[in-house]
Parts: sequence; C-alpha cells; structure tokens
Amino acid sequence: MNKTQHRSHTLLWLSVIFTLVITWFILPAAGASINTNDIYFNALKQQLIIDGFDQAWIDKIYGHAETQFDVDSATIYFKHKESRLNYDQFATKRSIRRARKYIQKHAATFQATEKKFGVKREVITAIILVESQFGSLKGKRSVLNTLSTLASLSDPDVRQRLWSKIPKADRIPRQKYEKKAIRKSKWAYAELKAFLEYAQNENVLPWGVFGSFAGAMGIPQFMPSNVLAYAKDGNNDGTVDLFEHADAIASVASYLKRFGWKPGIDREKAYEIIFRYNHSDPYVKTILKISDMLEG
Repeated sequence: MNKTQHRSHTLLWLSVIFTLVITWFILPAAGASINTNDIYFNALKQQLIIDGFDQAWIDKIYGHAETQFDVDSATIYFKHKESRLNYDQFATKRSIRRARKYIQKHAATFQATEKKFGVKREVITAIILVESQFGSLKGKRSVLNTLSTLASLSDPDVRQRLWSKIPKADRIPRQKYEKKAIRKSKWAYAELKAFLEYAQNENVLPWGVFGSFAGAMGIPQFMPSNVLAYAKDGNNDGTVDLFEHADAIASVASYLKRFGWKPGIDREKAYEIIFRYNHSDPYVKTILKISDMLEG
C-alpha cells in the first residue's frame, strides 16, 4: 500500500469513527430533547419553572418513563354521557357492618381525633366509606399524569392533539370542548402545582402516586390543594400520608372543622359543611344517612 492509499484508508476509517460518534452520542442527545412528552408538556414544564420549581427536578419528572400524556383520563371530561354513582350501595347492611368494624379497628385514632377536632367518628367513617370503601378503592391512575395532561390543555396545539384522539361518537361540540378544556386546564394547573409541592414536602416520588381520574388521592380522596391546606399527621410519625388510615381520619376531621363543624351542630349546618367536601346533594344525604345508621 503506497502513501496515498494509506492516507485515503486512514481518512476513510476516521470518517467511519466520526459517523459512529455522531450516531451514538450526538443524535441520541438530540432525540432525548424531542421526546413524546415534550410534544405535550413542553409549555407546561416552562410554566412550572417560571413559577419557581427547580428546572432539573422538572426535567427529571417529565423525562421519566412513567410520566405520560393520559388520553383516557382526559377524555372522560369531554364525553357526552357521564356515569352516575349508585349511592344506595353504601347504605346496605353489609356496608354498615364493615363501617362498624372500621370504627372498632381504629377506635384509638377516632377517640384522639374526636377530642382534637370535635368531629363525630360516624361522619368521618361515612365519608371514608363512600370515598374509597375504607381504602380498598383509591384509584389506579397516576395523579401526576392526570393533572399534567389536563393542565397542558392550555396549549392550543395540545388541545388539538387531544381532540383528534377523542372518538367522534364521544365528542361534545368543538366550541364547548375548547371552553371546557381551557377552564379545566387552569384548575388542573393549580392542583398540579399543589401536588408537586406536596411531593417535595413529603419526599414522595411524583410518578408513584395513584388516585382517581380527577386526581383525587388517598383514602379520603383529597385533591392536592386540600392536602396542602387540611391534611394532618394523625399517627405523629412526622409525615402526612393519606394512604395511612390514621392520617386519613385526622385529615377528614381537619377539613370538616375548618369549614365550621362543631360538636352538637344541627343537621342543616352539617349538610352545608359536608357539601363543601363534595358538591353533590345525593352524596351529602348518603353521608348523613350512613352516620345516622351507625349511631342507631
């Protein structure tokens, strides 16, 4: 091989090596910054950073494999028909027996809670029964994904992407969809910020918390803003964990007390306070009915 051939051979190998370097290092790095999540969450991430969250932490959260745009959760809000909960199921003899056993099992916690907050154990138990059936049905959807998905709908491009994924048979009118999506995105963004603050405060992995399709979490099904405002450490272990019964019981009592619950309040006032927990007349009537049955 002469010098010219050797030089050409060397240049060829250098070219191959350079191409491999580009492929292995530069292109994957570029691909990482244009992942699927960025299509949906880029504007949301920027707003969270503007609002004071650490950029490295936000990038880590929205770069995690379990953080995804949740089409199924979002479309629930935009379908023509919504299922209605059968509240009668909670006042059956079987449910009341379960409620009595729950009160007995957590008797010490209820005693301490009643002393501190002045809220009847029967009302707290009724709420926990209806909300999650004593923690057996807390929800299986990622709270982070649900709230991030809804919050991202403030971006017109993301709203269009979601609209295209909703089956035509399930769609509400486009104008109504736009109006509702914008309204929901504002609500969800506030809840998302509260959720991320909670995750920071309690050292919780954001992608590891699961709840309802609306983002409610734990045994009492609190929205994140309510967790920050009213949740309490019922077992005095230094953390607030609504997936623990002692904390859930104390937190429900804390919430009701905050809105005016006092020992001996009349039924009209009790109705008004429970309505704050869930803005549903059938819900409130069911809670009061169960409470009456437990006291009887």
